[in-house]
Amino acid sequence: MRKLRTLDEFTEGYFRAHPDEIDDYLTEIFQDFAEDNDTGALLAGLRVIARVRGVGDMAEQVGMTRQGLQKALSDGGNPRFGNITSIVQAMGYRLVPQKLPQSQTSL
Repeated sequence: MRKLRTLDEFTEGYFRAHPDEIDDYLTEIFQDFAEDNDTGALLAGLRVIARVRGVGDMAEQVGMTRQGLQKALSDGGNPRFGNITSIVQAMGYRLVPQKLPQSQTSL
């Protein structure tokens, strides 16, 4: 019987073969999050990259257990902002504010 891969498994395989495209992917998932506030989609994207980079190594860099990192990035995860910041830094990135166009601000 043929085993079908999940979308996450397919995406992980793609980024293992094309690591140079991770930058654009991370930019895209954060832009999508900024537009729709879909935390689940953001966590799913970060989970994929964490698996590509190695969950154990990343957890050690973040100062969490492997299980703690997996739980934080799970579908039902609700990580603190500090955890997300640490996870993104362990991936080699940082969160920085980006000014919105005048038409999108309410102030």
